[in-house]
Amino acid sequence: MKLSKAKIIAVTSVKGGVGKTTTVLNLAGIYASNDKKVLILDMDLYSSAISVMLNLDPTNDIYTLTDDLNNNRFSELDDYITKYNKNIDVIAAPKDIRMSSRISCSYIPVILSKVSLIYDVILIDTNHFMNEINLTLLENSDSILYVVTNNPIDLKNMRSMISIYKDMEKTNYSILLNESIFKGRHIYTKNDVNKFLKRDVDYYISDRFNIKDIDKYISNGVILTLDKKIKITYKKAISTYKYMADSLLLGKED
Repeated sequence: MKLSKAKIIAVTSVKGGVGKTTTVLNLAGIYASNDKKVLILDMDLYSSAISVMLNLDPTNDIYTLTDDLNNNRFSELDDYITKYNKNIDVIAAPKDIRMSSRISCSYIPVILSKVSLIYDVILIDTNHFMNEINLTLLENSDSILYVVTNNPIDLKNMRSMISIYKDMEKTNYSILLNESIFKGRHIYTKNDVNKFLKRDVDYYISDRFNIKDIDKYISNGVILTLDKKIKITYKKAISTYKYMADSLLLGKED
């Protein structure tokens, strides 16, 4: 019988195209490898990337869950879960993006409360918009992970976000500098990024984790950190993900 509540980890960004969803999946793979029961909550509502990347075909999604809660049709949480493997479940974003705008943020704490009693880790994939839904998600998360690249716009936006968190006296966030999606296109070094942000990044994935045949893995719905070949070939990156996964479970206090 599960007695402790799940750790809720929101993975977000300050612009698109930074590898956020891949980071969510890689963390899920690490936790699953440690025999933790993981729920991925896809709240990147206008892309539904989790289902696409994992080759899932969900019957229900986060919209049908909130709509059924609103209309007293909710019965079992399993009705809205899509299984990836024995340790990873998904609550998908809507296939029809028109439904995304109908999701009420008032049900987010209710849903998180329900799933927290079942899973060890809840990974929330968000988008970079500071709308009411995302603010509610972040407020109800134990740890927040920002994925950034060394793109100037990305770094400027992240510096602004750091300033906001400082004013709010919030410290339960960390930063991943992800260079794996920009092989050989370094604008700034890691030290440059630290100086620009006036804060050290917490985690770093180098461009050596840039996988040439990544499309093959995506086509097959494979989570990189669960693949035997990837784990052998990219030991350093996998070690970083393991360290990051452990650290996020510990979290930071506000």
